[in-house]
Amino acid sequence: MSVQKLQGKVALVSGSGRGIGRAVAVKLASEGARVVVNDLDAEPAKEVVAEIEALGGQAVACVGSVTDPAFADRFVSAAVDNFGGIDIIVNNAGYTWDNVIQKMTDQQWADIVDVHLTAPFRILRAAQPVISAAVKREAGFVPCRKVVNISSTSGLLGNPGQANYSSAKAGMVGLTKTIAKEWGRYNVTSNAVAYGVINTRLTSVTTEAKTIKVEDRDIKVGVDPAVMDAATKQIALGRAGTVEEAAGAVYLLCSPESSYITGQVLVCGGGL
Repeated sequence: MSVQKLQGKVALVSGSGRGIGRAVAVKLASEGARVVVNDLDAEPAKEVVAEIEALGGQAVACVGSVTDPAFADRFVSAAVDNFGGIDIIVNNAGYTWDNVIQKMTDQQWADIVDVHLTAPFRILRAAQPVISAAVKREAGFVPCRKVVNISSTSGLLGNPGQANYSSAKAGMVGLTKTIAKEWGRYNVTSNAVAYGVINTRLTSVTTEAKTIKVEDRDIKVGVDPAVMDAATKQIALGRAGTVEEAAGAVYLLCSPESSYITGQVLVCGGGL
């Protein structure tokens, strides 16, 4: 008989309307978690909620930009109001806006740091009172709660053209380790997953100029075939990862078996 290891848990997953975030939301829901789905756009978020419900799970959408200063409180409230608390926080939302440092604008720098580092900080800050109050109520038995922050091998190794993204993802590691030390007293584990090359709409191989809309900006996406070929040659498994494999790494750190692992960075890069 199949046992759902996250039965009864409540998970916040930012940026979960598409790509890796969507796969994470569906994976956690498949293991019994009730999920607050977030996306910048309403339609993708609603589609993921419908997908989870079709599988017999429970989910609600919290639409909006994680960079909105008011978003964190609204995100946390969605979990408390609909499901009664918070057990898992996955800070996943983000995108890339690349340029070499001499051509990178202040806006490029600030916007990427904002979405990848400031927004997770605000979400965690907003969640702290909820978790602290729950722990006081739980008294004798305090269940293990989980924080999983999404970093990148760019944050560990650096990457040309990504001074903004690499710096933000490196900062995410510092935030992760600090939360591990601050929230250990609540029996919360805090870990990061650093992704290598994962197949998403941001990294799809293309020879054409493609963009995605992020609020009022058109952001270039896609990877030149030669660049992708060079990257995969550095991967031990010889290929990019799938979003389902990426979600599996997050699930490992959300599962009961990882309850004594905290302050760590798990590289999900196929041996990059």
